[in-house]
Amino acid sequence: WAGVDVNESKVADLKERGILEPIGVKIQVIKSASEAAGMILKIDDVIAAAKSSPGGQGGPKGKDEGDDEGSGDY
Repeated sequence: WAGVDVNESKVADLKERGILEPIGVKIQVIKSASEAAGMILKIDDVIAAAKSSPGGQGGPKGKDEGDDEGSGDY
């Protein structure tokens, strides 16, 4: 029954103090932490891929200067 007593910022016997947390809360906390870690890793991969690409920024590129689009020759 060990847990964190947030009022005193230390580990305590929560059953002795009358604090009972539902297992659903603990499961949700673990799921949320796992999802957050996964998102951080995905973002890190995107940043690493952008740095290693030839353009340096990754993603869509702008129009080339020699582009004929919009020149009026139809």
